[in-house]
Amino acid sequence: MIADSRQSPIPYYWRLSSFYLFYFALLGMLVPYWGLYLQTRGFAAAQIGLLMAIPQITKLGAPNLWGWLADRTGQRLRIIRAGNLLAAIIFTGVFVADGFWSMVIVLAGFSFFWNAVLAQFEVITLDTLGERSHRYSQVRLWGSVGFIAAVLVVGVLLDLLSVSLLPWLLCGGLWLIWLCTLFLPAGSAPLQRVREGKLLAVLRQPGVPAFFACAFLMQLSHGPYYTFYTIHLVDMGISRTVAGSLWALGVIAEVGLFLIMHWLLVRVPLKVIVTVSLLLAALRWLLIGSVGDNLAWLALGQLLHAATFGSFHAAAMAWLHRTFSGGHAGQGQALYSSFGFGAGWAVGAGLSGMLWTSFGSDSFLLAAAVA
Repeated sequence: MIADSRQSPIPYYWRLSSFYLFYFALLGMLVPYWGLYLQTRGFAAAQIGLLMAIPQITKLGAPNLWGWLADRTGQRLRIIRAGNLLAAIIFTGVFVADGFWSMVIVLAGFSFFWNAVLAQFEVITLDTLGERSHRYSQVRLWGSVGFIAAVLVVGVLLDLLSVSLLPWLLCGGLWLIWLCTLFLPAGSAPLQRVREGKLLAVLRQPGVPAFFACAFLMQLSHGPYYTFYTIHLVDMGISRTVAGSLWALGVIAEVGLFLIMHWLLVRVPLKVIVTVSLLLAALRWLLIGSVGDNLAWLALGQLLHAATFGSFHAAAMAWLHRTFSGGHAGQGQALYSSFGFGAGWAVGAGLSGMLWTSFGSDSFLLAAAVA
C-alpha cells in the first residue's frame, strides 16, 4: 500500500481505488437488481419507479447539506465515515419493511446519509491527486471493476438461489465500504474559509448553468434504463445471468474508456467530450428502444455506456475541479450530484415508472429525445 504521495505518480492509489471498488460493487447489486427484488415483493410498476427514485430524490438536498458542512468544517473524511455507518445501520430496516410506505421510510433514511459519501470522496480523491487530477479516471476505473464483478456474480446467484438474497448482499457491501473509509487519506487541500458571495459569482459564470442542465438531462435520459432495463430483459425471456452480463459489458466499455481518458482530457476540449457523450446517449437509447430484442444490438447499446457515463463523468470531474475552487469543491460536487444523479435520475425514474405500463420499451425512445 502506498503511504507517501511522493513515491507514486498516483498517490494513495490502492486506498482510493479500494473505496471505489466496493462502493460501485454495491451499486452493481443495487441498480440492476433492486427493481427486480421490489417486483418479487409485489410492488406495482409505478411504486417501483417511485421507490427507485427515492435515493435520487434525497440527492436534491442532502449532498448540498453535506457539501456545505464539509467545506465549512474541513471534516470531510469524518462526514464520509459517519454517513456510510448510518446508511448501513438504517438499511437493515428493509428486512422488516412490510409495505410501500415503510419501504419509502427505510430508503429515504438510508439514502439521506448514503448521499454524504461519494460527492465528498470525489473531493478527497481530486485533492489527493493535486496536479495529477487528470489521472482521476485511472483511480475511478476500479469502481467500474467492482460494478462488473458484482453484477455478474449476483446475476448468477439470483438465478441459482433467490432474489430474496439481495438485501443480505447489500448489507454486507455497506459494511465493507465502511471498513474501507477507516483507511482513507484525508486529502491534501487546506481548509479555506467559505465565501457565499464567491460561490454565487461562480454559479453566474457563463456555461455553469448549461453544464448543470446537461448533467440533469443526461441522467433524466437514463430513467428507463436504471429502473426497468433488467425487468425488460427478463420479460423478453433473457435470463438474469445474461442480463447481468449485459450490464457488465457496459461497464467493461467504461473501464476501457477510463484507461485512456487521461490522454483525452489533455487533448480534447471538455465541451466536445460532453457534446459527443450526449449524442451517443441518444443513439444508445434509440437502439434499445427500437431493436432491443436482438442481443447483438443490445450489446452494441451497452458498449455506448463508455460515453453515456464514462466520458461524460470524467469530463464533469475535470470541469468541476477547474471551476469550483477556493473552498467550494465540496459544494461543486454536491451540486453536480444534486442536479444530475439527484434531480435528473429521480425525475427519470419517476416518469418511467408512470409511463412504463402504457409505453413499455418505447420509453427508451423518449429517453433518446431527452438526450
